[in-house]
Amino acid sequence: MEEQFILRVPPSVAERLDRLLSESASSSEEQSLDLSFSEDGRNGTFVIGDDHFPASLMDLPCVVESYKTYDDCALVKTTDIGQMIMVRETGDTAPDVVEYRHGLTPPMRDARKRRFRREPDLNPELVQRVEKDLVNITRGTVENADVEANEQEEDGDQNARNASKKPLPVPAAKPDVQETAANAEEPERSDSDDSDDSM
Repeated sequence: MEEQFILRVPPSVAERLDRLLSESASSSEEQSLDLSFSEDGRNGTFVIGDDHFPASLMDLPCVVESYKTYDDCALVKTTDIGQMIMVRETGDTAPDVVEYRHGLTPPMRDARKRRFRREPDLNPELVQRVEKDLVNITRGTVENADVEANEQEEDGDQNARNASKKPLPVPAAKPDVQETAANAEEPERSDSDDSDDSM
């Protein structure tokens, strides 16, 4: 299984690395390349020839996929890269954070701030209380249930009882219309009846 990381070096070191890797094997024996880390695993030293440069292992803000190809047509994914070794000049200060602020390409500049959702501000006591309640629920025991939850249940039950006691709506009474005596004796006629007589 392959393990990969990004090695970011200053321009002066990059030129020396390029020359070292492009030369033949016999001349490269004179200049050695070494990378060693201290006890914390985050800070170390990058050695090229006789020069020592400080280095830091930093987490990338997002995972980067790496690919390789054998025929320049088909790409095969080799691994996901999540860390970068940043080599600094001797006088530069060490970064105080573990996670690198930017991605590898210009669109990923300040990636954590621009591209990712901000983490919510949660009260740790509230989180612990909810976690404890969830554990109790999954066990099937409810210890010291919140008084608010009981009150809400009681209010809900009371509302349900009151809803069942509501009087049913009474249909509206039809107004009494008195029929005149003339209408009671003769059947009603329509306008079409009048037109039939003319034939």
